[in-house]
Amino acid sequence: MACQADRIVFAGRCPTPHHIARLPLADIFLDTFACNAHTTASETLWSGVPVVTKPGQQFAARVAASVVTAVGCPELIAETEEEYRALALRLARNAEERQALREKLKANIATTPLYDTEQYVRDFEALLTKAIQRYDDGLKPDHLSLAEGKV
Repeated sequence: MACQADRIVFAGRCPTPHHIARLPLADIFLDTFACNAHTTASETLWSGVPVVTKPGQQFAARVAASVVTAVGCPELIAETEEEYRALALRLARNAEERQALREKLKANIATTPLYDTEQYVRDFEALLTKAIQRYDDGLKPDHLSLAEGKV
């Protein structure tokens, strides 16, 4: 099946509830290069829609790759424009692969860190405790880690 230009939809603005409701209707989400999707990438993955992305050099161009990695789907990350195009076309043309990715996303939502809010809160609280302890000990602010033996 050839990709048809009339199947590409550039969605306009709408109220947030409508935006969230329409996300699962997409086959794939094509991320932009200079500034990646941030919250939209997370919402799209939560909706079970694969996000094809290509990380750039600056923070704003690397967010979607981090989000895709955190939900356990690094196969959606392209390193070059050519890889991005090939991946997007392959997914557009292969309904079975898209469905397999949707099923993987659904399973990974419950098992990967991206949407584990309770663990995030526990980790954040632990880091706040470390920060307060550093302050109480008269130490200057520094990077904090949850890894054993690190600040």
